Amino acid sequence: MIEEVDFETYLFVSKNKFEIFLLDKKNLKNLYNEELVIDNNYEDLNDLSKFLDKNFYKIEKLVGSFIKNIILIIKNEKNLQVSISFKKKNYEGGINHKFLENNLTELKDLFKENYLDHKIMHMVIVNYIVNEKKHSLLDSSIDGEYLGLEVNFIAIENSLVFALDKVLEKYQTQVSQYMCGNYIKNFFEEDEDNSELSKMASKIKDGFNTNEVILVPKNIENRGFFEKFFQLFS
Repeated sequence: MIEEVDFETYLFVSKNKFEIFLLDKKNLKNLYNEELVIDNNYEDLNDLSKFLDKNFYKIEKLVGSFIKNIILIIKNEKNLQVSISFKKKNYEGGINHKFLENNLTELKDLFKENYLDHKIMHMVIVNYIVNEKKHSLLDSSIDGEYLGLEVNFIAIENSLVFALDKVLEKYQTQVSQYMCGNYIKNFFEEDEDNSELSKMASKIKDGFNTNEVILVPKNIENRGFFEKFFQLFS
């Protein structure tokens, strides 16, 4: 029996392929991997149910327990990508983590107010603008009266989220996180050591891109910033 804390289950869904992974988190190695080539353009998810019927059973037999949570990777041309710019005066003096967190929260809320029919998958800071100068990273030596942010959002339609959630309900499995397949692959485009999708996704999920804001459930106990990446509440 494999301890649940030692592995993660990933499900990749696109218009022409399903793929499932059981990843050994410590060693970043797949303990199980299976795929099915299809052609249905998300119109019929019965094929997904059949695929999960077969592979959930095998994974659960391997780990000795039910799959309670799964990370869903979606490759879909309809995934929304939006860039939003934001500038705000700092009245407190000094651009610290709290000031930055408050601004990122405002940006996240602004996106959600304007795109009610979408769920955020990724929120990535492209540039920090301080004293009219762009910085790809922000460190303690950069300071100014105003802070500007350029942030990219990648989101999935709620209708597709609902449809996929309904499929997984049958297995009493919840989606712990939605991720964009194109974003993951593009981030590691020239890195041959990260050619496996599950490995790439795990690294992104754990903050490999230091400019990505990690959205976490509101009831998480450890609030605030992680050492190398941001944590906001979804």
